[in-house]
Amino acid sequence: MSLLKRLAPFVALTAFGLPLAALAQTSAPTAEDFRSDARSIEALIAANYAYLDRFPLGQAPMTERLRAEADVVHDSTTLLRYAERRLALLADAHVITGSSFSDSWAIVPSYADLWVEPEGDAYRVTAVREGSPARAADVAPGDRLVRIDGVPVAEAVAAYWRDLGLESGGDASYAVRVLAAGRRDRPRRLTLQRGDGLQRELELSNLYAAPRPGAGPITTTRGRDGLTITFNDSLGDDRTIAAFDAAMTQARRNETIILDLTDTPSGGNTVVARAVMGWFVSEARPYQVHRLMSEERETGVPRQWIEEVLPRPGRHHAGAVRVKVGRWTGSMGEGLALGLDAQGAQVTGCPMAGLLGAIYNFRLEHSGLTIKLPAERLSSVSGVPREDFRCLAS
Repeated sequence: MSLLKRLAPFVALTAFGLPLAALAQTSAPTAEDFRSDARSIEALIAANYAYLDRFPLGQAPMTERLRAEADVVHDSTTLLRYAERRLALLADAHVITGSSFSDSWAIVPSYADLWVEPEGDAYRVTAVREGSPARAADVAPGDRLVRIDGVPVAEAVAAYWRDLGLESGGDASYAVRVLAAGRRDRPRRLTLQRGDGLQRELELSNLYAAPRPGAGPITTTRGRDGLTITFNDSLGDDRTIAAFDAAMTQARRNETIILDLTDTPSGGNTVVARAVMGWFVSEARPYQVHRLMSEERETGVPRQWIEEVLPRPGRHHAGAVRVKVGRWTGSMGEGLALGLDAQGAQVTGCPMAGLLGAIYNFRLEHSGLTIKLPAERLSSVSGVPREDFRCLAS
């Protein structure tokens, strides 16, 4: 049963607590309703976004251009376009809208195949996703990204932020990865250079138009090092629990289990993660720390708690556990790696995607548009912020 289905009874029951007037509200939103929703995003961010300390004075950036755009929102299309652009100012790959356009920017890292980082005046590819268009085109770590759609990268990055009204620029790392992933409805034209060699102009499909080959939730292989269980971007799929349980029945007594999380960029949910970790504990053990910033801002009283993983009756493996991660280990994949590290597993392959916090869904009052924001800060049981976690062995 899906998580949404499990929550459905609760959602239905809460409706009975609403005023009758609210239940009777069936008319379509007006232009002013859409405009009100657009303007409400500011307060939503201020109250719930868990990482305001990233910005000067703890205030999320805003520009006059985007304020003017909010003032002319009048329907669902202009609201969604505004919301996408407003959220982009946060330069946070974990902040997205629940809806999108065919030409929206690709979600990074879920639909990205290049990890690009500024290096002095240059932009360097530091990781390439396996099985991707970039990998098929022989793009490799160390290559320099020279131009995007014929525009020098530094100029393209500056133009990205200028289009949102930030004349002084913004986070170059965030912008270049968005630009390299491209828009969903068209191929990417990228110019790259390896060492002192000739520049190569490539046209690469985006990952929406070139989906990766289908696979089940997990893939299992056995080698000399142990039993490898690879998660196929499936940490949000309830079927993964049964598939993982079945895979673990193949494990030999005290055999090393290698959990490959290198393809989990879309994250998932803690139910799947705890089901996996439950195989490797014999008593309740802490696995991550949560801090809810909205309550602290509202009341002035901090709220923090430790989430535990519990053993699963009849399901236990006493052998060593190794975990493989990389740049396409994102969100719940990162949380699972931290949790397994807390249980003594060896984690290799850092750094990961570095996605911030745990996402909550917020529905705007009139339109129902969903805004996804990291509302909880997450850290390891030793106090290291999840986004700053580094493997002890790589």
